[in-house]
Amino acid sequence: MKSLSEATLYTKARGDEILIVSIHVDDIVYTGNNNDLLKEFKEDMMVKYEMTDLGLLHHFLGMRIIQTHSSIFIHQRKYVASLLNKFGLSECKSVFTPLVPSDKLCKDDGSGSASEEQYRRIVGSLLYLIATRPDIMYAASLLARFMNSPTNKHFGTAKRVLRYIKGTLDYGLEYVKGKNAMLIGFCDSDWGGSVDDNKNTSGNAFSFGSRVFSWASMKQNCVALSTAEAEYICASEATAQAIWLRFVLENFVEL
Repeated sequence: MKSLSEATLYTKARGDEILIVSIHVDDIVYTGNNNDLLKEFKEDMMVKYEMTDLGLLHHFLGMRIIQTHSSIFIHQRKYVASLLNKFGLSECKSVFTPLVPSDKLCKDDGSGSASEEQYRRIVGSLLYLIATRPDIMYAASLLARFMNSPTNKHFGTAKRVLRYIKGTLDYGLEYVKGKNAMLIGFCDSDWGGSVDDNKNTSGNAFSFGSRVFSWASMKQNCVALSTAEAEYICASEATAQAIWLRFVLENFVEL
């Protein structure tokens, strides 16, 4: 059965047994709660298609997956190391925060124009990295606002984020077995964070079990006239996301 929320995700239920299959181009990742069902799926696929069984999943789409009996840890250390080497920052000094809290970025800051191509490469790489690094979600989304005409200050800020991940190479997401499966969400917003249009930025994160599995940072569509209105907009956006996530989880559990 094809997933309602993800075009490349398929599930098969047989009583209390479940098989989950994810497809990306010519790679297939599958899991389930019954070894016989997994073996049956693998044998059927190998009869119909030319396939190679690579065993337990260790790498997928630039991510490293470490599986134990009690947890699954996902990180992108190798990808981060390649980024730092690519942009000449493999020997740079690390910093403790991705952004300077007191700094405000704007379109025209008078610092001069920077290379659009190089800037877009850095930001694009950071946007891919947020798959396992929610801690740089805000920084990456903020930098993405200036893709058209970046300045030297924007470029310097992007390099600071790379310096931050230099000191946090081992960061990732660990999902621990046996944790209470409860959907918990958090949301917050800033006030007048965007200098160019005075719009605020909303952020939310949702956990299910041991770690977060959904997170977002986005500029609000309208200009809030008070901090209360900004928080209300943020809460309404998070509520809509929570309703959708609950719908997806409930349908998944039913399978």
